[in-house]
Amino acid sequence: MNSFLSVLREFPEFANIASGLERKTPSQVVLGLGGSMKSYVLAALYRAVPGRPFIVVTYSPQQAGRLGEDLATLLSPAEVMSFPALELWPHEEARESADVLSQRLAVKACLSRGRRALVVVPARAFARRLVPAEVFSEFSLTLKTGERHDRDSLITRFAGMGYERAELVERRGQFSARGDILDVFPPDSASPLRIEFFDDEIDSIREFDPASQRSSREVDHASLAPAREFLVSQNAREAGLARIEAQAAAQCKRLEGLGRVTEARSLRDRTDSALEKLREGLTFDGEDQYAPAFYGRLGTILDYAADPVVVVDEPARLREAFVGFEAEVREAYATLLEAGRVLPMEVSLFASAEEAMACLGRYQRLEFVLLARGTDISNTDRVRSFSGKPASPYHGKFDLLVKDLKAWRRKKHRVVVVVSTEDRARRFREVMVENGIEATCVPSITDEVKPGNVIVSVGSLESGFELPSLRLVVLTDAELYGAERRKRRLPQAQSAGSRLAAFTDLRPGDYVVHVAHGIGRYMGIKTLEAAGAKRDYLLIQYAGEDRLYVPTDQIGLLQKYIGPEDSPPKLYKLGGTEWNRVKARVKESVRDMARGLLELYAAREAIRGHAFSPDTPWQKEFEDAFPYEETPDQLNAIAEVKADMEKPRPMDRLLCGDVGYGKTEVAIRAAFKAVMDSKQVAVLVPTTILAQQHFTTFKDRFAGYPVRIAALSRFQSEAEQRDILKELRRGGIDIVIGTHRLLQPDVKFHDLGLVVVDEEQRFGVAHKEFLKELRKSVDVLTLTATPIPRTLHMALTGVRDMSVIETPPEDRFPVRTYVMEHDDSVIREAIVRELARGGQVYYVHNRVQTIDSAAMFLARLVPEARIGVAHGQMPEDRLEEVMLKFMDREYDVLVATTIIENGLDIPNVNTLVVTDADMLGLAQLYQLRGRVGRSNRVAYAYFMYRRDGVLSEVAEKRLSAIREFTDFGSGFKIAMRDLEIRGAGNLLGAEQHGHIAAVGFELYSRLVEEAVKELRGTTAAEEEKTEPVIDLGVSAFIGDDYIADPRLKIEMYKKINAASTVDDVNDLEEEMEDRFGPAPGPCRNLLAIARIRAVARDIGVAQVASERDQVVVKLLPASRVSQDQVMEAVRANRGRVYANFGKSPSVRIRRDGLSDEDLLRLVEDTLQRVRQRPSKTRLGRDQGIRGLATGRRQGSATSIGG
Repeated sequence: MNSFLSVLREFPEFANIASGLERKTPSQVVLGLGGSMKSYVLAALYRAVPGRPFIVVTYSPQQAGRLGEDLATLLSPAEVMSFPALELWPHEEARESADVLSQRLAVKACLSRGRRALVVVPARAFARRLVPAEVFSEFSLTLKTGERHDRDSLITRFAGMGYERAELVERRGQFSARGDILDVFPPDSASPLRIEFFDDEIDSIREFDPASQRSSREVDHASLAPAREFLVSQNAREAGLARIEAQAAAQCKRLEGLGRVTEARSLRDRTDSALEKLREGLTFDGEDQYAPAFYGRLGTILDYAADPVVVVDEPARLREAFVGFEAEVREAYATLLEAGRVLPMEVSLFASAEEAMACLGRYQRLEFVLLARGTDISNTDRVRSFSGKPASPYHGKFDLLVKDLKAWRRKKHRVVVVVSTEDRARRFREVMVENGIEATCVPSITDEVKPGNVIVSVGSLESGFELPSLRLVVLTDAELYGAERRKRRLPQAQSAGSRLAAFTDLRPGDYVVHVAHGIGRYMGIKTLEAAGAKRDYLLIQYAGEDRLYVPTDQIGLLQKYIGPEDSPPKLYKLGGTEWNRVKARVKESVRDMARGLLELYAAREAIRGHAFSPDTPWQKEFEDAFPYEETPDQLNAIAEVKADMEKPRPMDRLLCGDVGYGKTEVAIRAAFKAVMDSKQVAVLVPTTILAQQHFTTFKDRFAGYPVRIAALSRFQSEAEQRDILKELRRGGIDIVIGTHRLLQPDVKFHDLGLVVVDEEQRFGVAHKEFLKELRKSVDVLTLTATPIPRTLHMALTGVRDMSVIETPPEDRFPVRTYVMEHDDSVIREAIVRELARGGQVYYVHNRVQTIDSAAMFLARLVPEARIGVAHGQMPEDRLEEVMLKFMDREYDVLVATTIIENGLDIPNVNTLVVTDADMLGLAQLYQLRGRVGRSNRVAYAYFMYRRDGVLSEVAEKRLSAIREFTDFGSGFKIAMRDLEIRGAGNLLGAEQHGHIAAVGFELYSRLVEEAVKELRGTTAAEEEKTEPVIDLGVSAFIGDDYIADPRLKIEMYKKINAASTVDDVNDLEEEMEDRFGPAPGPCRNLLAIARIRAVARDIGVAQVASERDQVVVKLLPASRVSQDQVMEAVRANRGRVYANFGKSPSVRIRRDGLSDEDLLRLVEDTLQRVRQRPSKTRLGRDQGIRGLATGRRQGSATSIGG
């Protein structure tokens, strides 16, 4: 047991509770504990009672989150699990969040295997009944190396367990089959597993990395839990189907009797469709609603645990939560049953409040009660009281803290300080040491705590507390800084989707750019045979009937066309001159732009401005008060901005990052630095509302510092504006935040040092010119929320100072995204749920003509909601008024057009409903979804399309891509690319946006990079090695029987093409064998050719080609090969290898009688020998390979030793 938790053993009441649990006392009440004090006692009990799982049932998801974080800090994250509630009603035809499902399945798997854990369960999750535990166990599977299994039977078994078949296993719940290899990602596993067979025997089981797809370590067994919650055993299927049919018939008859014929027909259609899928064993969204038909008795999470200790957190509040949920279920299902949406059996999936409380009463339980409200504590034998108290708040007043710490140390108190970051822990310790208090930093608070010691550790506790009888004091961020804890969530495992290059997303029908031939359409991979040798080619369709077959080793000449989403590019004719003209035009324009940027950059370097002083202690204190942990990108941006400010030339830096990624904090710190040097700061924003929002943010951050801040916009009266202008002139205001009003001639500053411009692209031309002039004398920091493509960022290095914030803040939850048919009941439920937690909702209806009707429909659907309407055709002042009222929470729901996509950062809005989502572009949908999920609450986005509407092919593709948004798949990347192209247009101007559309984004970035390098004179130094031509007339390709998926095949071709050394190719061969099994002959040939190309490139070979019965290796004139090396190769293969010395020196290899594999081995061996041991008689550029002919007849062929 660790010593921090073992301190409680000295407390008699604690020992009584622990022994009561061991003696199986049916119930005990723990009185007087709240906040982290409760978590502390609970964690210590978990340690003191070994071998039994603890199930903690609490009243709300928020409380479950707080307890979970506390307990993970006090124990370890591996021991604490969360069992979240499902977000959707069982009948809703949308996919449940993958994150929620994997957490729930992991808990079920852990408990059903008899493992020990501490599981936190909110009331709603407890009240929703589950498939019986024995059925879950029946569907679980353990595989061991050496066991015999029929591979095809396993595939069927995986599908029955709910695993989804995919070409590439990237996320939990997927499996794939390739030859003798099965990949599977169990929902409760940190890594996916690769099971390799030898015939029908499991040869090995390996964990692998989903990002690189490479195996990491071997294991001897694999425990596979089911990948879905709805499971039907074969013997229960027929009886269950009969029950569904009978109940559907009875319910339809009832509805018809009430005159609801349409509803009855709708229910019959829905049930028939479900029955058909259930008979076929297919999975579908909304299948959970039929679980009661298959099992007479459904269970709770407690049925999965062996001999659990049940911890009831605040029984009175828990009962209230159960009663509230029961009422919600009753109300929802009364409506759904009348509308013919569900069968009556679905209601039995939810336990009533009485049933839930009775179920808890059947287990040994521990009730934690802060105040004895509604809890029977008359039996004093079962009541245990703790006399603790919350820790005193210090809120940054370190003198008081130092005084208390010294007193506690004198009295031999143990003091534990838990802060949220290592940086804070280190700084806290330094401050303590400066004040004569010896404090020790430890990696975790599970370390030793001795009387009189102060230990500092990193973790996350809700609140501090004191237990005077134990002489223990615990302090957290909340008491020390008065700030909210910086929530620390484990980063989500990055899906491989975002890692793969754009090329792996290449599908037949996509547009591609060939550097020499222009834009065409990719039609797939074709295997062609020429002179008995087979090779793979990428088929590109050009204008008319023109076709181009691109060999896979020239894949580098092709790029996927990435341009504006809304307009397809023009296809070119093969052999025409138009493409070259377009490319030349873009190249010229790019050169001009790069030259302009370079000249501007050079001119700025020459101007003298104000060099700001280094950071002051106040700056450090100000930055410490920031309530969140900075992301690495944010820290880099802050450092770059400060470095620019401290230079004597004026700063002109562009800072890119999504809304809410922390750009404003960077600007605030720059502003503080400027004010510390007695300079004034102007913050320029495009809209009045944004000015108001920034004003509030700045006021909050600068509270407690003698800094005067003012806002200047239409919201201020004439008199107020006059006063502000007067104060600005005499230096009475330090920071002014305003719209373009700040650019009027009557605005004069006393001593302006820094201008922060937010979203410059939204200002007019005249304003931009004014800013251009301003840049010559003062420091300017420009912020933009439109992402800038990294390739372009790299290409512009050295001509534009840019910082990019790409990491989202840590406490951002992914937005739960649902794509579904329009459903009034889902809309009502989503809005009611958001309002119940005090939040607000965006309802996007993108038609101005009918937006008022949409608002009226919502008012009827959710009469309790206050609804506002906003769209771009409203007068500006009216629009601002509506938006401000929404910000001030005077409206609950904002019915708006896509005007909100460039909107405000309103953390309280966490539900988004988009109607007719199929009519919007991917980038728009991505931007809209980005409006929610800006706080540490789970956010929801519902993308809806019309019921029974006919979707166009484009709309269907778009909706399936949005579905992938949930996992940040390729749809996310497409949207990001579209946004980035807009960002590039904003950064470089509208004309350049047109050029991106003309040649595609990748080629455009390459042209920019080349232009910048050329203008800076760096191209000559970067002489690239010539690419050798390899044509050996052997079959070398990746067959469909080895890699069937065309996208994976292209990925491997790209990797083979990119391999620049023999080691790279060997590594790739290992990867292919790991992922796809032993490579067949043609594939091994392909890898051998890649090795030959790598060596040939290294030694300066122009060509390796078959000529009749020989292979000729032609060397470049500048080849760095010595005479001895060539002779060594010829000698080693007598009679097979010859040297030819004439005008075109070469090495010739006889191929007669050799198989393809032997020939490739010989060619590689010959080149390797030529490359070995550089001799003193190296032949360079002047004494080239021709030097070998000295003393011999010109043009003769010689076999040395032959």
